[in-house]
Amino acid sequence: MAGALHLLDLAEPPTAIFAFNDLLALGVLRAGHSRGLRVPDDLSVGFDDLATAALVTPALTTVQQPLAEMGRTATGLLHRLINDQSVDSIRVELETALVVRDSTKALSI
Repeated sequence: MAGALHLLDLAEPPTAIFAFNDLLALGVLRAGHSRGLRVPDDLSVGFDDLATAALVTPALTTVQQPLAEMGRTATGLLHRLINDQSVDSIRVELETALVVRDSTKALSI
């Protein structure tokens, strides 16, 4: 929450904060509330689609990640590296999905 408070206290505070995960996004919601900001009218917030993301008010817009597939892929790569087997690429891209809820809105220009 301290990082969010620092950002919100800047001379030109952000209109959106893309948090590292939903737990930090909850801290951003709290920081915004403590500064009298309305989410999403004054500040948009979100990230990784924990089960609680839809239960808070406002419900967090998130990026749904394939966590089980991420774990399997990482385990497979680690196993290959430990056993001195070749690895085609350390960079792996997995499909994600944007889950739009109530904590974000389009920027008014």
